[in-house]
Amino acid sequence: MNVEVYDTTLRDGTQAEGISFSVADKIRVALELDKMGYHFIEGGWPGSNPKDIDFFKEIKSYKLKNARIAAFGSTRRMNSKPEDDPNLIKIIEAETPVVTMFGKSWKLHVLDILRTTLQENLDMIYDSVKFTKKCGRFTIYDAEHFFDGYKDDNQYALETLLAAERGGADRIVLCDTNGGTLPREITQIIGEVKKVVSVPLGIHAHNDGGLGVANSLAAIEQGAIQVQGTTNGFGERCGNANLTTIVPNLMLKYGYKVISEEQLKGLCELSQFVDELANRRHDNTAPFVGISAFAHKGGIHVNAVQKDSVSYEHIVPELVGNSQRILVSELSGRSNIALKAKELNIDLHEKTPETQSILVKIKELEHQGYEFEAAEGSFELLVRKTLQHHKDFFTLESFRVIVERRDDKLISEATLKLNVQGEQRYTVAEGHGPVDAMDLALRKALRTFYPKIDEIELVDFKVRVLEGKTGTAAKVRVLIESKSGGAIWGTVGVSQNIVEACWEALADSYEYKLLKDESKTPRKK
Repeated sequence: MNVEVYDTTLRDGTQAEGISFSVADKIRVALELDKMGYHFIEGGWPGSNPKDIDFFKEIKSYKLKNARIAAFGSTRRMNSKPEDDPNLIKIIEAETPVVTMFGKSWKLHVLDILRTTLQENLDMIYDSVKFTKKCGRFTIYDAEHFFDGYKDDNQYALETLLAAERGGADRIVLCDTNGGTLPREITQIIGEVKKVVSVPLGIHAHNDGGLGVANSLAAIEQGAIQVQGTTNGFGERCGNANLTTIVPNLMLKYGYKVISEEQLKGLCELSQFVDELANRRHDNTAPFVGISAFAHKGGIHVNAVQKDSVSYEHIVPELVGNSQRILVSELSGRSNIALKAKELNIDLHEKTPETQSILVKIKELEHQGYEFEAAEGSFELLVRKTLQHHKDFFTLESFRVIVERRDDKLISEATLKLNVQGEQRYTVAEGHGPVDAMDLALRKALRTFYPKIDEIELVDFKVRVLEGKTGTAAKVRVLIESKSGGAIWGTVGVSQNIVEACWEALADSYEYKLLKDESKTPRKK
């Protein structure tokens, strides 16, 4: 059986408290989800905010290999025509191949929240689905609060699904919006729905009862072919069903065809990548993808797994891109380095001394607070420098940053002394803040030698305190996202001095850009 994965991290996931993605973040996440082999990526609600409109405009310039982008919205407003509804117009203008819309299944919402008639609600569903199908969109209908609605009035809840079916819906997704349904109820209710509805079904479960994953698996067992959820379980209140748990369970436990085995090996990296972009600490104990998921500490456990890992591990960790860890003396990891190097077109075998050297350096840096999951630019530079496959495009000799309050305005001034191709460059620039000033001074120093440096855009900047207990002396990690043309990359810096951490991330960003430009330039014969 094939199961479709529908990821809504970029829409439903961003409704979680403390989660906010820039447009550049959303593009990077979408590209990673596509690389994972997911079938649908819900990009946002174009009728709700300008950021999502910008995302849909920009994502069109990328050629996705596996996923179809979906625009999300609601059924038409009461007593109006779909073609005149601003929300539906925005959805169509997003020009996505897929449209996902939600409608009401629960009489409580129809009568008390929308304050309309039961028949008008059915008409709203039918008219809206028919409209998007007429516009040539693959249409997924999300039946909001379906299970609560079914338990309240099963006949009316089913009528809402039939309205979507008559309108031409390609998928009908049953939503446990409040997250309070039990797995046995999911099984029983979907069994009844299948007797009435012929359109392929999906499941969209929330985690308020801690059952988002269990309810999703129960729905698939009962015949649903699409599972909706978010990476790392992001979502409003207690979150959505966690795809990083659902997908490996479907593949490794049930034997369903979801994504390829090779794509599944990227699951850990995807999970850490999304957490890093969201500026969240990764959940070490997350099933399958947490760094502690296959960690063993002393005594009987370690003795047993060294003899036979099956004794304390329910799967082979490498199947999801994870690795076994013996906490008293960490093992493995070289295969991950070799695999990542292969993605970067670097010839590196996991058993070579160079791989071990890179692994040792990465472990040392991670101990200091560096994280490379969302800093692929810094990672590639580290690998190439270790292998001596990289030349320094510039070398810092010194920098000074001054922040001054002048005439009720804050002025930042950066002074850089660099060596560029054997020449010393001394530049000064003012900016809106220390990072902006350093950026401007660096561009001024490099522009003559590398004119394409002005193609770089700094699109995002994140700071995370690593050791809160040390107060203002705490180490910080700075993650910078940069963009040039169609490429987006991340770089990282760590220090007790935030300015130094910023410089590390900024310098790596420019080094990475220059490295990529050099690789595209034909060598002179």
